[in-house]
Amino acid sequence: MKYNDIRRKTRPVTVGDRILGGSAPIAIQSMTNTDTLNAEQTVDQIRRLEHAGCDIVRISVPTEEAAYTVWKIKEAGIKIPIVADIHFDYRIALRCAELGFDKIRINPGNIGDDDRVKAVCDACRERRIPIRIGVNSGSLEKHILAKYGSPTPGALCESALYHISLLEKFGFYDTLISIKASTVSDMIEANRLLAQKCDYPLHLGVTEAGGGNRGLIKSAVGIGALLCDGIGDTIRVSLTDDPIEEIDAAKQILRAVGVEGQCGMDIVSCPTCARTKIDLIPLVKRFEQAVRAEGLEDVPVKVALMGCVVNGPGEAREADVGIAGGIGEAVLFRHGEIVEKIKEDDIIDRLLREIRAIKDR
Repeated sequence: MKYNDIRRKTRPVTVGDRILGGSAPIAIQSMTNTDTLNAEQTVDQIRRLEHAGCDIVRISVPTEEAAYTVWKIKEAGIKIPIVADIHFDYRIALRCAELGFDKIRINPGNIGDDDRVKAVCDACRERRIPIRIGVNSGSLEKHILAKYGSPTPGALCESALYHISLLEKFGFYDTLISIKASTVSDMIEANRLLAQKCDYPLHLGVTEAGGGNRGLIKSAVGIGALLCDGIGDTIRVSLTDDPIEEIDAAKQILRAVGVEGQCGMDIVSCPTCARTKIDLIPLVKRFEQAVRAEGLEDVPVKVALMGCVVNGPGEAREADVGIAGGIGEAVLFRHGEIVEKIKEDDIIDRLLREIRAIKDR
């Protein structure tokens, strides 16, 4: 079943020149880790993120002075939507709205009385700036923690609904929501609960996931499980690493889930066994390197590299193109049908030719 056939129905929200929710593509987000006051470094990192395939970038805005960085970002010709990350101070939110940020991340329950919440709602509504509510397990309200005893999925969901109600009280509905937790199962269950209770677009992520493979695996499980449920409109893979790594990780998750139109190349290969007659493990690694070098990762094609002809073409019948190895050679097949034999040394070049041909159709 295709992803769009099971996707949760949500109201679309516009962020800069992007649409989140509805039937819009799943947007990839990240966050700068530069000093926001250092506009040059911040702009440089945003450029790198944009080049890597990031759709929306969030920057921390701890002071009104930091908010003025958005001018430098816009003057530098940055087109990607910029989100202001604000905690507690509603005056900074008002300033960010005035200065032209594309979205504001703030929790209305943390900024004071109704007058302050209304002021932020009015400022954002006037300029058509959406608000993202961000709930995580480390910042639940005291009354909700007292009710549940700990940051359970139910507590996280109730916190999100509480903040939503504060915006809706003043007629503000241009809202996105994220519920994040460092415990993957809690993050999954909380988002499933919330998805049943509202139609706002959801921003998915596992907070404090860690670095390297640990962070990638936790994020893949949490984000991937929800996407497979049809839940999620934008994602951020939070890694203790260069933010550029978050973009590649997000793309890998979308490819693994098979989100139509966003998955790019899907490379499948067998784990090898005693029947394998070709040195498949290094072959797959060289093929992946060649694909990156050629800039073909985003071609929507399924490529199979299989160890033997016994099961290869049959098991990889759904692949657009693939090879099954023999002794010093391989057979090339398309959709399970053998096309020709090729020498082992020619495998990568031959596959790349097939992929280019598919790309150019």
